[in-house]
Amino acid sequence: MTDPLAQLLVIWIGVFIAVYAAKATKLTPVLFYLAVGAVAVNTGILPHEAHPFIRGFAEIGIIVIMFALGFEESPVNFLRSVKRSWGIAFFGALAPFAVAYSVADYFWGDTNMSMMFGLAMTATAVSLTMVSLKGEGLARSAAATGIMTSAVLDDIASLAAVAVLVSVATGEGSVSLPDVAWIIGKVFLFFALITFVGAWVFPHERPKFLRRLPFFEQFAIRRLFRASGAEMTTLAVLTLALAAGIASHQFGFHPAIGAYMAGLILREEYFDMPATQENNQFENTKRIIDSVAFTWIGPVFFVQLGTMILFDWDIFVSVIPQTLVLTTGLFLVQVSSAGLAARYTGGFTSRESLMIGFGMLGRAELAFVVMDIAYVQNSILNDEAFYTLMFTAFWLNVAVPITIAWWKPYYAGEKEIFGEKEP
Repeated sequence: MTDPLAQLLVIWIGVFIAVYAAKATKLTPVLFYLAVGAVAVNTGILPHEAHPFIRGFAEIGIIVIMFALGFEESPVNFLRSVKRSWGIAFFGALAPFAVAYSVADYFWGDTNMSMMFGLAMTATAVSLTMVSLKGEGLARSAAATGIMTSAVLDDIASLAAVAVLVSVATGEGSVSLPDVAWIIGKVFLFFALITFVGAWVFPHERPKFLRRLPFFEQFAIRRLFRASGAEMTTLAVLTLALAAGIASHQFGFHPAIGAYMAGLILREEYFDMPATQENNQFENTKRIIDSVAFTWIGPVFFVQLGTMILFDWDIFVSVIPQTLVLTTGLFLVQVSSAGLAARYTGGFTSRESLMIGFGMLGRAELAFVVMDIAYVQNSILNDEAFYTLMFTAFWLNVAVPITIAWWKPYYAGEKEIFGEKEP
């Protein structure tokens, strides 16, 4: 099939099927998007080499997805929870990175590949966890708050690591210490620029040193939203996401990094409209962004990534040992490191701590972005490494709803295991 519009039609039909399958199994739709792509390419419905139109569409999809994920987070709630959740994020990310790096180094002995393994297996799929917690009636629990904040911290740290390590891994020849220092410097410069815009340029109330500069007054984001009207707000925020993505790319990073940060610095109060406004501008915009990101553009990225999975029995069999070791190792260290950190640095109860450990198992959007960068765009991963990561992510995601449902009676105090009474 060579017609790009026909390919897009097939992909969208596959997205329908994937969403229904995800609802039936309570798993993340991402897994089924990948499966749709894999089945379609191996049956000859979709080509292994996508049309440039589809590749461009998929690139827009991941930019919008990462923007939507950042847009979901409340900067205020996020900052309030950082003090309690920093340990979960740090130890719950460091341990999986170390295990994934060690497993890749043992089996393949390639430093660049090992770094990509560590990056791909570091960030938590918070969307999958929150869906699972919501299904068990625990979406507003203390454990859910701890998981959400820790996952956001992990994502931000992982994005910074992606910016540094991908640049190192794709560098030609040896990379000197000044080269690495320059890359790290660019990371700090970019994040400082985004922070400056979010903290001092966008807000209507600015510090005194900026009030004296009339030039900045026109950039108050609330003023822009009110002037453009509710019907143009979605275009305004998507333009911001794309501009941040382009800026990120100019710094040498993946555009998804900038898009995520653009979503994170937007606050709900920026969308306040006059009292006569009937609809909630923020909720309407968020609903449209989520629809674009998770329903009709974003899934194209994952289906396209799924077309990289060619059914090869020899490869499937050859990566069984790697997948088994990596999945088992990550399961054990993720639950234990995040759980212990929650207990002893966050002050959560034992029941809450173990629930947080289970909730940090999932791997989705950011993991597959790293795989795409490392396997599709830069050929850092070989076929066996790519399949190992894919299968490991699958089994870890399957474990999330299963372990949460199993642990719920203990978490709710319906069953005793630690002999600890919930306060």
